[in-house]
Amino acid sequence: MKIPELKGCGTALVTPFQRDGEVDYEAYAALVERQVKGGVDFLVPLATTGETPTLDAIERVSMLEMTHDCAAGRPLLVGCGSNSVQGTLAQMEMLDSSAVDAWLVVVPFYNKPNQEGQFQYFRTIAQAATKPVVIYNVPGRTGANMQPSTCLRLAREVPGIMGIKEASGKIEQAREILAGAPSDFVVLSGDDDLTLEMMRSGGKGVISVASNIVPDKVSAMTRAALDGRWEDALAIDEALRPLYKACFVESNPIPAKAALAQLGLCTDMMRLPLVPAEDSTRALMKEVLTAL
Repeated sequence: MKIPELKGCGTALVTPFQRDGEVDYEAYAALVERQVKGGVDFLVPLATTGETPTLDAIERVSMLEMTHDCAAGRPLLVGCGSNSVQGTLAQMEMLDSSAVDAWLVVVPFYNKPNQEGQFQYFRTIAQAATKPVVIYNVPGRTGANMQPSTCLRLAREVPGIMGIKEASGKIEQAREILAGAPSDFVVLSGDDDLTLEMMRSGGKGVISVASNIVPDKVSAMTRAALDGRWEDALAIDEALRPLYKACFVESNPIPAKAALAQLGLCTDMMRLPLVPAEDSTRALMKEVLTAL
C-alpha cells in the first residue's frame, strides 16, 4: 500500500453550484487550478466543506475525476464516510480509482459510538480499504469525540491508518496524540486557527477552509512552519486570524462561499438544508477581504 506525503496545506474544497442548483463544473475546475497555482500541497475533495452529503453518486465521481485532472500531481485525500461500515465501504467501492491517494474517513455521526465502537469501526474499514485511511475527528459535526487513547491505539495496532485530521478544537488533545504516536503517523489540524500551534508541537500541516479563499497565504504559512521559519509563519497567521474567524460565523462552507462569490470565483449558492450567507456575513467577509 503506497503512503502519500500529506504535509503543509491541504484545501478542503468547496463545491460551486449554478443558480439552478446544478454543480458548476467549470467553476470547480477553475477553483482547483487556482489552488495549484497558489501552492497548496494536497487537495481534499468530497469532504464536509464540499457539502458532500448533498451530492449524488454521479456528481461525486465526476468531481473526483475533475479534481485529479486539474491537480497537477498533487495528492488527493478523498472524503469518504458514513455512519455504517457498509455505507462507507460502498462509497469507497464507488469512488475507488487511481485518482485516490488516501481516504479521509469521518468518525461515525449520529450513532454516537463509544471509544471501543470507534476503534472497531476504523479497524474494519482499514482492513477492507485498498488505500491508506486518515481519521477525521470532528465532534462538533458528528456528536462523538475520538479520545487520544483511541487514536493512538489505531495508530499503533492497525496497518493502513496513516494519520488523523484533528478537529476537536482542543490543542491539548492534539498534543497528546503527537506525543504518543509513531513517527510516521501524520497529524493534521482540522482547525485553521490552531494550525500553527499544532505544527509547533509536531503536526504536519492543515486541512484548511481558509485556503479556498487565500491558498497562497495559507500555503506560505505552513511552508514557513515546516522550514522552521516561525517568525514568518506567525506574521502570516496573525494577518489571517480575522479570516479564520469569519469562515465560521455561520456553518461551514456558507461564509467561504460568500467570500468566493465576492472574488468572482463562484456563486454563493448552497444546497438545502444550507442556505446562502446572511447580509451581516457578506459584509464581514467584504471587510476581511479588503484588509487582506
